[in-house]
Amino acid sequence: MTTLDGTRPTIDPAGLACPAPIPEDARVILGHGSGGQLSAALMRDVLAPALAAAAPGGVLNDAAVVEIGAERLAFTTDSFVVSPIRFPGGDIGELAVNGTINDLAMMGAQPVVLSLAYVIEEGLPLEELRAITASAAAAAARAGARIVTGDTKVVGRGSADRLFVNTSGIGVLTDGVAPAADRAAPGDVVILSGEVGLHGVAVMSVREGLEFEVEIASDTQALNGIVAAMVAAEPDVHVLRDPTRGGLSSALNEIAQASRVGMVLDEPAIPIPAPVRGACELLGLDPLHVANEGKLVAIVPAASAEAVLAAMRALPEGERAAVIGQVVADHPGMVTIRTIVGSERIVDMLVGEQLPRIC
Repeated sequence: MTTLDGTRPTIDPAGLACPAPIPEDARVILGHGSGGQLSAALMRDVLAPALAAAAPGGVLNDAAVVEIGAERLAFTTDSFVVSPIRFPGGDIGELAVNGTINDLAMMGAQPVVLSLAYVIEEGLPLEELRAITASAAAAAARAGARIVTGDTKVVGRGSADRLFVNTSGIGVLTDGVAPAADRAAPGDVVILSGEVGLHGVAVMSVREGLEFEVEIASDTQALNGIVAAMVAAEPDVHVLRDPTRGGLSSALNEIAQASRVGMVLDEPAIPIPAPVRGACELLGLDPLHVANEGKLVAIVPAASAEAVLAAMRALPEGERAAVIGQVVADHPGMVTIRTIVGSERIVDMLVGEQLPRIC
């Protein structure tokens, strides 16, 4: 390089500096909401240490179990920011109520009371807000729960995406029922309650304007009824988990790591609807990473697997229930799958954000 007068400028190498890239852990990114590895890192490295003085350590489950007098209660809270707020098979109100009820159910609890709070963007049609609230109320009634308190906040245009919902719930636990993420043991059986991938693909199809030969609807539904049938057949269900954000793969990896066990899945046994499989192949997605909102995975003692499976299949929400794998002592903290062609591969926890804003 030369200057306008034809001379070469003098450059001091010591004065050169490249801007340092922002490391991935310096700021929140969308992947931190995925339910996968980044979500786990956010909790482990940022939130848990900051809460250490107020929150006792231990395994993270879908809800906290607290004892008040002679009662064992489950308590949970959750926020929902799905876009769009109405999608095939449901809306954000029904989704929020079902999601909170399911977090309680994954602890073996039956829901009693819920809260419902809104952050509403200016401009949301009142009729749409009324319909979503009615949907939330109907979902609570179907599950036998009451919405007893709540809150509303309104923010300016552009400060939210139409409507954000926060729900909390309290449920009652039966004596002898204590599923937890760290209770899986070698020899246990892995059971899935039904077809996977429906919710994530349903939301994405509306958001992106995709059309498939068959409409794919969300599977959002409350699971406390099927859990009640399962624990009636076998009170000592070891683990219950609803594979929402991050899908089935992330849920099972979390359990394997918490319990320090391995898992081996049987790919042909995992029920994946043909439209979901086709959509995932078209878009390059793994169905095991796609979110669900009305399915559960259970880990039970092998001796009681058939009884639990029969109890699940007796109900509409469990009619496609299937044994999909087993818990092993080998490769603790890792999930593998035996493929259709007979090989075996690792099933990783979701990295990054595959489908943002699905719950």
